[in-house]
Amino acid sequence: MPMYQVRGEVPRKRHTQLWRDGRLLTEEVMGLRGFSGNETILYHLVTPSRIAEAAGFQPLRREEWEPDEHVHRHFRTGAVEPEGDPVTGRRVLLWNDDVEVSLCLPEREHEGFYRNGEADEVVFVHEGSGTLETILGDLPYRPGDYVVVPRGITHRFRAEGPQRHLVFTSPGLVEIPRRYRNEYGQLLEHAPYGNRDIHPVGELRTHDEEGDFRVTVRVRRGLQTYRLDHHPFDVVGWDGYVYPWTFNVEDFEPITKRVHMPPPAHQTFEGQNFVICSFCPRKLDWDPLAVPVPYAHSNLNSEEMMYYVAGSYAARRGVEPGSITLHPSGLPHAPQPGRAEAALGATETDELAVMCDTFRPLRLSRLARQLDDGVYAYSWSPARR
Repeated sequence: MPMYQVRGEVPRKRHTQLWRDGRLLTEEVMGLRGFSGNETILYHLVTPSRIAEAAGFQPLRREEWEPDEHVHRHFRTGAVEPEGDPVTGRRVLLWNDDVEVSLCLPEREHEGFYRNGEADEVVFVHEGSGTLETILGDLPYRPGDYVVVPRGITHRFRAEGPQRHLVFTSPGLVEIPRRYRNEYGQLLEHAPYGNRDIHPVGELRTHDEEGDFRVTVRVRRGLQTYRLDHHPFDVVGWDGYVYPWTFNVEDFEPITKRVHMPPPAHQTFEGQNFVICSFCPRKLDWDPLAVPVPYAHSNLNSEEMMYYVAGSYAARRGVEPGSITLHPSGLPHAPQPGRAEAALGATETDELAVMCDTFRPLRLSRLARQLDDGVYAYSWSPARR
């Protein structure tokens, strides 16, 4: 997990008085795993429990596509049109009980604020830049950033220009892989990135402002909207371990060796029954007899989703930026015919892709059906290529 941070004004000891302009501030402990996990302590001008109105609950209903065939698939997302805002514009492609994968091309800013009250979110920024304004401070983002937003953080995206986001939402915790960290949470020397590559929220902006403010909270598989009579960003100080941060895929240091490395070498995050990996430009295997593309393998109890960002992926033909391939459990997959031979002697690759491996089957949405090219499953067969 990221390291301890402090912003603004906090008392010398926790759970003691902090005053401003003659009023006692409200302390809020925001913690994980009850009182046994990481936490952040915030100091509010107004109690965070205060609402003016509970304005309605909207269930999030997923429309499932249940295909007749269990095959590998290629979804072409390049034709998806912008829609909605950074929250309502999220269009689910794949999901199970552990993770939801959505594509978001917002056409407008979110009116109000948003908080996920039941899940962690990782937003991969394929295109666009801007600022994630949060109750804990501002967080700039740019293309290639993973924007990690823990549950419970009120925020809003302020976009600069067109955006394309790949969003992972998980009811479990999303963390830095345990094998990369020592017992104190510091990233180890063998990890593919270090603590300096993690960028936490910056300047804290306190708003002591009355008015009409709307906060949409994702809870119980739906969106609950609340009206507040005071700006939700009323925090004057905080400290702790739970806060938004970014990590840019350009800062991932690929791990290579003499022969081909499997996907765990590219792992960036771990979640409950899934991982997120980053395939980055890198030197390739250098053994004289190495085959510098993935070997054929069967995902017997996992499913592999690959989102193609940029560059040329040596093992696949026909993919483009924005393509998503899905290799479901129980089926072998491999480089397409001729790709292994064509890669022999290659010394480096410029590929950039984001992968999500899940350890329980993924379900498909109706949007996935619209984007499915219908022929990818036959791309290994000479008569169908």
